[in-house]
Amino acid sequence: MTKSDEYNHLLKRSMEFYESASILFNRGFYGLTAFCLEQALQLFLKAQLLKLGVDYPRTRSLRRLLDLLIKIVEEKAGKNKEILNKYSLKLASLEDAYITHRLWTLG
Repeated sequence: MTKSDEYNHLLKRSMEFYESASILFNRGFYGLTAFCLEQALQLFLKAQLLKLGVDYPRTRSLRRLLDLLIKIVEEKAGKNKEILNKYSLKLASLEDAYITHRLWTLG
């Protein structure tokens, strides 16, 4: 699989998780909604890293992926970490929802 193919695959899966989250939210399945939103964002961030020519790390941490993406963008465009600071708590909540749902379904 080429980097371009992997990028497109990650974006497609990200959108599928996002659409699933919307359906699940409308049906009142809020735990699964959070799980799908976290997955959508995780895959989207990994796709963006690939697009910038960076092999993404094997992690599920949204904050780590976003931090890496911001560092790359800062190097390329001189941006700052305002977005990470602004949304750090929300990202942590999504990560927690993901972990809680995985543990709950595995138990």
